[in-house]
Amino acid sequence: MGNGVWIDDQPVAMDDVWRVVEAREPVRLGLAARAKVERCARYLAQILRRGDVVYGVNTGFGKLSTVVLPPGELAQLQLNLLRSHACAVGQPFPESIVRAMMMLRLVSLAKGYSGVRPAVIDTLAACLNAGVHPVVPQQGSLGASGDLAPLAHLALVLVGEGEAWYRGQRMSGGDALAAAGIQPLTLAPKEGLALINGTQAMTAVGLTALRQAQYLADAADHAAALTLQALGGIEDAFEHPLHQVRGYPEQAEAAQRIRRLLHGSRLTQTGPAAAQRGKVQDAYALRCVPQVHGACRRILRQTEETLAIEVNAVTDNPLLFPDEDRVLSGGNFHGEPVALAMDSMKLAVAELANISERRTERLVNPHLNEGLPPFLADRPGLASGLMILQYTAASLVSENKVLAHPASVDSIPSSGNQEDHVSMGTTAARQAWQMVENAARVVAIELICAAAALEVRGADLLSPAGARVLSWIRRRVAPHARERSYSRDVEQVAQALLAGELTRETHRGD
Repeated sequence: MGNGVWIDDQPVAMDDVWRVVEAREPVRLGLAARAKVERCARYLAQILRRGDVVYGVNTGFGKLSTVVLPPGELAQLQLNLLRSHACAVGQPFPESIVRAMMMLRLVSLAKGYSGVRPAVIDTLAACLNAGVHPVVPQQGSLGASGDLAPLAHLALVLVGEGEAWYRGQRMSGGDALAAAGIQPLTLAPKEGLALINGTQAMTAVGLTALRQAQYLADAADHAAALTLQALGGIEDAFEHPLHQVRGYPEQAEAAQRIRRLLHGSRLTQTGPAAAQRGKVQDAYALRCVPQVHGACRRILRQTEETLAIEVNAVTDNPLLFPDEDRVLSGGNFHGEPVALAMDSMKLAVAELANISERRTERLVNPHLNEGLPPFLADRPGLASGLMILQYTAASLVSENKVLAHPASVDSIPSSGNQEDHVSMGTTAARQAWQMVENAARVVAIELICAAAALEVRGADLLSPAGARVLSWIRRRVAPHARERSYSRDVEQVAQALLAGELTRETHRGD
């Protein structure tokens, strides 16, 4: 465990989030942030003493905001809010996403505009540091007013209710806190609302999907480079002048990566040599890799820019500004920026898988695979070889096309039509996450097929970078010697890609 991540007056980087989420480094509230939080909490107490009416603090919620409550009921109002809103359904989010949600909620509250006491943030940090992880069902958020239902499940554990995982055991929130030696939180005015009014569920899922998509983009480059060698691809399509005149930096970078991965190969060709053999240019799935992969990388960078902002965003409502003596009701909880980013990323992920499946088809199709055995079978006819791996890839890319439909264009009014436009950002993020997993399996299939093809073609003729990738594959998947099920192989390679194992190994090799 490292020295910890301090939440203070500096923006939190995505790497800081992963240090807490995965490396389990402790998170701590810095002195400057603590002072700002305390000041805002004192300001809230001051405006309540003078009798101001503040939404969600001494009023009901949503359409019920016209109901003003007496001071004696304000604490119960916050507890009632958590209990009534904790109605998400479906399978729970995995631990890593729940930890990211907790970290992001903590960061938002620590900005000092939400009116909560430091005790709220300290309790959240204590749960993170001790490994008390609320059970948060995945379905039920409209993405405005934020991720109400999922975050309510998270917040219930802080007050000793709901359910949590602790040291591998699922138990009541109260039992989990007691086992970890954490005192349950007693809510003060606005604190329940501040805990659930935000975009942290969609952002946590989005961060996970984005990082996995970035690893996937790396893997897709390696898969394309292997397939190009297996099919005797023409390298001219990756030359720098061609991409410089298009103008997209990501396209030029993708071409440069492919050139580096092909460097030293004795399997690829130049244009003149290929022309002598009657081949002028490759099919689009090979020739247009920089254009497609580069465009996908461009979308991933734009998505990262959005999520980097959202990580540090204050997203509850209302917000308090002590310096101006103002309480402002607005809509920072609306997940539209994340929803649109996730829907855009879905298209990029779908395209990485689409073009990968087309390359796999060229590897196994006897009419397209440049003289390789039909379906890479050892005895075609008696054996089907890797024929059905392409079927599986085709099924996955078809499923992704359905999931790629934008969630953000849908909106269902809620709360008596008071909340009449919502983002569906959490749905978009969950779909993106699912699509990345599907796409990883598609790329894993291409890697497996390319490895089999190269062992027929001559693995000793590979580029040094390609040889490293082939070795990486062979440590996980045995060579194709006879008919067998490849389900576990595909899943094992896909999960390794999503975990960034190929990215890290090949970066070390470079």
